[in-house]
Amino acid sequence: MKVLLDTHALLWWLSDSDRLGENAREIIADPVHDILVSIVSLWEIAIKIRIGKLGADMNDILAAIPAEGFSLLQIQPEHLQILMSLPLHHRDPFDHLLMAQAQAEHATFLSEDGQMDHYPLKRIRCS
Repeated sequence: MKVLLDTHALLWWLSDSDRLGENAREIIADPVHDILVSIVSLWEIAIKIRIGKLGADMNDILAAIPAEGFSLLQIQPEHLQILMSLPLHHRDPFDHLLMAQAQAEHATFLSEDGQMDHYPLKRIRCS
């Protein structure tokens, strides 16, 4: 299964947070799954570090992506085409682009965000 991690799912995995449930941990850890991390999440993390909302080291996070066996997903024109068709149930631009990427890549979105219930995508909750 191809799985795109939401930003918080990535951070919870890297910090070994209890907020990431057993099912989500098993999916991420299983090498049969293709785990994707979007450049969008890395951009969101960088912004939060810069404005003081997240105490993390960007270099450590960047190094962890290949070390964990995750694939880095770049932004493609098709992602933007799908983004333009998404309804505006909420206003988080990072979430919108991540959802568009999940749809375009035929990936399941691993996210705890309840706002995702309003969108047509395959999702697995983190908890």
